[in-house]
Amino acid sequence: MQTIQLKVNDKIYDKFLDLLSRFNKDEVEVLSNNNSFEANRDYLKKELAEIDSENSIFISLEEFENSLDKTIKKLETSHA
Repeated sequence: MQTIQLKVNDKIYDKFLDLLSRFNKDEVEVLSNNNSFEANRDYLKKELAEIDSENSIFISLEEFENSLDKTIKKLETSHA
């Protein structure tokens, strides 16, 4: 059996799935119909646009680790 990935317009999506459902599982099987790829793509495009517009704030790995350590210590003391 072969596997393909298709991009289907929202207007015909339900009709397309209806068409595929007419086949036996031995002939055609819908493996997944989630939109995680599109959601990730859209998120990354937004992030890239923010970087390109120079609205992003960058920090070093050391600054990140220090901030993370402070947050962890704060959480540990509040739960003690």
